[in-house]
Amino acid sequence: MSNVRKWLPPMSALIAFEAAVRHGGFSRAGEEIGLTQSAVSRQIAQLEDWLQTPLFDRIGRRVRLNEAGRAYADDLLPALDSIRRASARASARPSQTALRVATLPSFGMRWLAPRLPQLTARHPDLVIDFAARSQPFDFGHEDFDAAVHFGVPQDWPGVAMDFLFREEAVPVCAPAWLAAHPLRDPADLLHAPLLSQSSRRDAWARWLNAAGVDAASLSPGPAYEHFLMLAQACAAGAGVALIPSFLIRPELEAGTLVIPFARPMSTEQAYYLVYPSDALVGPLAQFRDWMVEQARVG
Repeated sequence: MSNVRKWLPPMSALIAFEAAVRHGGFSRAGEEIGLTQSAVSRQIAQLEDWLQTPLFDRIGRRVRLNEAGRAYADDLLPALDSIRRASARASARPSQTALRVATLPSFGMRWLAPRLPQLTARHPDLVIDFAARSQPFDFGHEDFDAAVHFGVPQDWPGVAMDFLFREEAVPVCAPAWLAAHPLRDPADLLHAPLLSQSSRRDAWARWLNAAGVDAASLSPGPAYEHFLMLAQACAAGAGVALIPSFLIRPELEAGTLVIPFARPMSTEQAYYLVYPSDALVGPLAQFRDWMVEQARVG
């Protein structure tokens, strides 16, 4: 047996084992994969013989995954999931010009989506499927070619990335709310309902401290997962929010949101286009060049 195949058990046995682990038995596993209970049992026995170790304890007519089986399943199941995703990706791609890109929801809606007609005009054969992702992920376990990430490079190790831009967050509220609750200086915000984005609950404390206000007594207010949800609540009069200005340009221009204090806040965190370090070829390179160009244009 060659070294390549030495540690590769029969795939049919692995599939039976994975189904048995998920269902906690051979009968329901067989129903899922189209085998009888006895056939599943034979596949598991073949795998146990191949590994030279039992994976299930037999208790009468019942089976229970043992310690060796649990350890094997912990290593094996993620690998099988990766094979499924890779196969789905290979079969689903209509051409070599298709990409899957994950983007932060509000960034995708307000910055990226309005620019996509320009991308189509430049690369009419480029097909991109976009999906919303709010948190960093492992490209080895997610079916994406690239992602838009907000943070610092250390947040996403082991990948390549291109700096896009930093943001400036500004305090905003509805004009009617401001008329009913005049704000004369930043310290007045300590007594206002302060709305936050759920992953940046410390943003108000940092903004107030930068404005010379002691925020030690600041009480946490409502939080929203997406910035555009936050902007909608703010425009409806729920309070004051701290939002990146580029995300709410339409609301500022329309006057549905106003800035009570012209004190923008920027940090070392920024938006990056992130992708596997060995993937920058063909369609991804085209998309990357366009994204970097658009970020420079502003």
